[in-house]
Amino acid sequence: MAKIYHDGDADLEILKERTIGVIGYGNQGRAQSLNMRDSGLRVTVGNRDDEYKDRAIQDGFDAQPIEAVARASNVILMLIPDEVQPEVCERQIRPHLRAGDALCFASGYNIHCRRIIPPKDVDVIMTAPRMIGQGVRNLYQQGAGFPCLIGVHQDASGRALDLALALAKAIGATRLGAFHSSFEEETLIDLFAEQMLWPGIIKLCTLYFERLVENGCDPDIVATELHLSGEFVEVARAMITEGFFKQLRLHSHTSQYGQLSRAERMAPKALLRQIDKAMEEIRSGAFAREWAAEQERGCPGLQGLTRKALEHPLNAAEERLASLKDAMARVYIHRGINNATPRPRNRQY
Repeated sequence: MAKIYHDGDADLEILKERTIGVIGYGNQGRAQSLNMRDSGLRVTVGNRDDEYKDRAIQDGFDAQPIEAVARASNVILMLIPDEVQPEVCERQIRPHLRAGDALCFASGYNIHCRRIIPPKDVDVIMTAPRMIGQGVRNLYQQGAGFPCLIGVHQDASGRALDLALALAKAIGATRLGAFHSSFEEETLIDLFAEQMLWPGIIKLCTLYFERLVENGCDPDIVATELHLSGEFVEVARAMITEGFFKQLRLHSHTSQYGQLSRAERMAPKALLRQIDKAMEEIRSGAFAREWAAEQERGCPGLQGLTRKALEHPLNAAEERLASLKDAMARVYIHRGINNATPRPRNRQY
């Protein structure tokens, strides 16, 4: 069973004499910087010259170029996108790392896949909120917490775990619980969701839409039933509050029987083989190599896939139902659901 840490297990004093440099002031960077500052820590922000840097200055931070912040800090949080971290780390951060410094990541990807190999004399730790940046900030301000994974890849100082715990406490994670994990485990969980769970959901949802329309159903009604009504979100919310399977008691008996009796049909052997293939590509590093090659080419594959997705008829139905979509968005923003939705990956710098 996972070891879970709470406020009493972490001590902020280990950070009181440190200068914390947050690299990137996007979704996570802004939220974590503000929370750490409110927790009494000394925080500086490193960002290129753009609107994110302007926002940091407006929020009262001494925002500087990334290299300047790396030079002045001894705890550095890497909160820029995974794909730009290796180059930024190599050119602008690594030359200024000193023995005893700490590098903290919010994702295990670049360390586990060996796209970043830090010096041996620095701590390499992970504090990975399972929450979008807006939720990290709002929950902190409400006195609440959120789940977080912490891990130690390299313990040069002998106190790397204490540092990770202190950072988790400073951003508000230990109020709810920081799970002792690893860079490898975080990477596997994250990528497997992105390459098995969510693709499966996307494909099943689009097949649902396509087959019902083929069988004479109105596409606008199907799109509303699929996701625009908000029922999808309410089921997900019930999974949290009631339990993954226990929420089924909120459905009709017809629905319960239909879901449970047909579930096995949705996982034929051919699908299970594809699931195993996805895991193997992650564990072997094949996906990391594929994605790195795609980035080097300027991401033409990603652009093509995005264009194809936006050409799906479901998008046309959404456009026709724009007023409904906007009305439902206002409902869920008012109820705070946008603040409780886990994980985005679009961290900017």
